Amino acid sequence: MASRLIESLASTEALAEVFSDHSILRAMLDFELALAKVEARLGVIPLAAAQSIAAAANPAAFDTMELSRRALRAGTPSIPMVKALIRLVESRDKSAAAFAHWGATSQDVSDTALMLLLRRAHNLIDADLGRCEKALRALSEQHHNSVMLGRTLLQAGPPTTFGLKAAGWLAAMRRGRQRLAHTFSEALVIQFGGAVGTLAMLGDKGSAVARELAAELRLGCPDAPWHTHRDRLGALICACGLLTGSLGKIARDISLLMQNEVAEVFEPSGEGRGSSSTMPHKRNPIGSAVTIAAATRMPGLVACYLTAMVQEHERSVGGSQSEWPTVAAVIQATGLAAESIAEMTEGLTVDTARMRQNLEETRGIIFAEKAMTVLAGKLGREKAHQLLEEAVQKVVHERRTLAEVLAELPEIMKILDKDALNQLAVDEDYLGSAESFRIELLRDVPSNSTKS
Repeated sequence: MASRLIESLASTEALAEVFSDHSILRAMLDFELALAKVEARLGVIPLAAAQSIAAAANPAAFDTMELSRRALRAGTPSIPMVKALIRLVESRDKSAAAFAHWGATSQDVSDTALMLLLRRAHNLIDADLGRCEKALRALSEQHHNSVMLGRTLLQAGPPTTFGLKAAGWLAAMRRGRQRLAHTFSEALVIQFGGAVGTLAMLGDKGSAVARELAAELRLGCPDAPWHTHRDRLGALICACGLLTGSLGKIARDISLLMQNEVAEVFEPSGEGRGSSSTMPHKRNPIGSAVTIAAATRMPGLVACYLTAMVQEHERSVGGSQSEWPTVAAVIQATGLAAESIAEMTEGLTVDTARMRQNLEETRGIIFAEKAMTVLAGKLGREKAHQLLEEAVQKVVHERRTLAEVLAELPEIMKILDKDALNQLAVDEDYLGSAESFRIELLRDVPSNSTKS
């Protein structure tokens, strides 16, 4: 399959194939094949006609470039595809050609073909999310007691553990995965309504054909056609936006932890991965960059889809025409983020020694909060805060430890001895509920998470 360089950072290879010309054509023809088969089974069209339609519905017989050109004139790719199919059937069996696409309309083809593509895409995305769950769980368990700086507003805060950080990533990603699976299950239904959603051309057999068609395609069968009711797809698109945002947050954290000044974690390396064209020393966070780029594009794409939901009457002008490129871009961005995070977390290098070094280089100021909780009861909160604020300034300017500076303050030494001051800087004593929170976040995650 030929790919466009401009889209090389917008999709995975597998998802690019799902939305390739050949794949889309195959999905549209699968709809036509299933429709003819079901209608012949129910006596709506002759069996011989269905056989002729099946024989003609070979993707190799269609010119996708020509279909693309004609789609711009027709307003949908399904119209020129149906016309081409009818010509091919007619060349084999003139009488059978009248029964191709019987009772359906162009949007039935387009929407149901999209559902077939989305089903394939979900399997690919969910497999990568399963890899993410497994990798993040392993990281959390391996580093349950790897103490590191907590960071707020990009500044050093009291300590946390990398195990808790990884568990937080996992929990958000897992919620996104569950939300995505639910919205996919609701969205994957056939669209089959005929001209205005009544299937009038099929008489009293419309509902039966719809049920059989859904079963044949292994899709859900909605209560009624949904031509201009796009809420199911809208929920799916929003779920993609939320999930990709969560994956982007993981990527943002990893990219910041990879900075030279921090150097606590590193994406996996490999030939051509993360290199610079001019600076051989660099190890760029490429997986993070690709994921953040996907998350950056996503809000606009989601907004575009939601805007297109306001569709008039039984068929819209412009709304449905905007959807295919938008949905394809959303799904591919989601899949790209999932694959990138899976690869990153499976090969993530964690430098616990550097985490410890970064803690020590704060010279104890991150424990000012801890010191204030000890001193406030004796000195009052306001006085304790003032003393510690002044002490922290001296630590920063004189490059001494907080314990050393506090030991010189008579107000402090009346309350604490030197052993107590030194104990303030023991990070393991100021982790609070970190481990219990970590365990709770992992509680519902089996070690071999797979799609249900």
